Amino acid sequence: MKFAKRMERMQASEIRELLKLTAQPDIISFAGGLPAPELFPVEEIAKVSHDLVEKEGRQLLQYATTEGRPTLRAKIAKRMKDKYHTEVDPDDILITTGSQQCLDFAGKLFLDPGDVVLCESPSYLGALNAFNAYEPNFVEVPTDDGGLIPEELDKILATTPNCKFIYVIPDFQNPTGRTWSLERRHKFMEVVNKYDLPVLEDNPYGELRYEGEILPSLKSMDTKGLVMFLGTFSKIFCPGLRLGWVAAEHSVLEEFVKIKQSADLHTSNFDQGVADAYIENYDLDKHVEEIKALYKKRRDLILKTMEEEFPEGVEWTHPEGGLFLWVTVPEGVSAKEVFHKCIEMKVAAVIGDAFYPNDKTDRSMRVNYSNMTEDRIVEGVKRMAKAIKECMK
Repeated sequence: MKFAKRMERMQASEIRELLKLTAQPDIISFAGGLPAPELFPVEEIAKVSHDLVEKEGRQLLQYATTEGRPTLRAKIAKRMKDKYHTEVDPDDILITTGSQQCLDFAGKLFLDPGDVVLCESPSYLGALNAFNAYEPNFVEVPTDDGGLIPEELDKILATTPNCKFIYVIPDFQNPTGRTWSLERRHKFMEVVNKYDLPVLEDNPYGELRYEGEILPSLKSMDTKGLVMFLGTFSKIFCPGLRLGWVAAEHSVLEEFVKIKQSADLHTSNFDQGVADAYIENYDLDKHVEEIKALYKKRRDLILKTMEEEFPEGVEWTHPEGGLFLWVTVPEGVSAKEVFHKCIEMKVAAVIGDAFYPNDKTDRSMRVNYSNMTEDRIVEGVKRMAKAIKECMK
């Protein structure tokens, strides 16, 4: 059987393959990015599902409009205004099957073979894999502890033809956990406005802030219709429902709708109804506060344990929110060797090189802390510290 040439560029996700390895119960895994299942509102969802079927069962089980449930889109628009200072008309929102689907749609919408995609260095592996199917060239924009460096982006755009869009996660980035300052957001928007560069702003973690205030989105600063905002209910509600959205200037959104129609007609009408009814009948903000309290506790514990256990020379980020932090081992130490030593010691994280489309460093690892009990966090960090020390000998 002969497959399309593009399949040569599509690899199984390194993280998904790693999760198969780390699924053994005796391995302490910091490798995933899963929400804590103990916080899923199971009883509430059972009730709203029952009530929904009784109230609008036949309508709910029928085909629906591609754009998505109007009342849910209205709630999303209100939430974007309340949380991210972002004014969006509900008609400029398309419900998608997870925000991951938006990434694939963006590749289909913008990319021809050989086009340039700009991304942070490092960047989210799932996005790189989604874009890769459309055979682009990736150009990595340098970053520092404050995230993407706008001046470096300006240099790249001045000398690089055929840049179709830039993909960024300004809040609690996956994989590093870094967040852009307000000043950096404004500078970034000055640069993209200068070159009329479309922006994919991915914001799966923005509400999960444990310190300070939620910052305005890039979309809220957009004066030229360049920013497409990707959101999701996966991290603040339930990932199994696969509910995401894209908010974009109307002419751009119409193109996303065409692609959605040919992909799957519409996202599950039932799942949209469940989310809509939950928000209508329960306090989603209160639920998010419960999530934040648990994740903050786990973040504080992992940072404290790293401070106590990791050898001198190892560095790690201090995320203000989100699910991840980024560990960098000293010069001369191989992150791959550390990873394999960790596996021997029944602990796992993700090798950082998976998040670089071009430049590999072999010095970093992504660590997740959201889906791990406190005792296993402490024990896992101790094992990881021991593995790093052995590789430093």
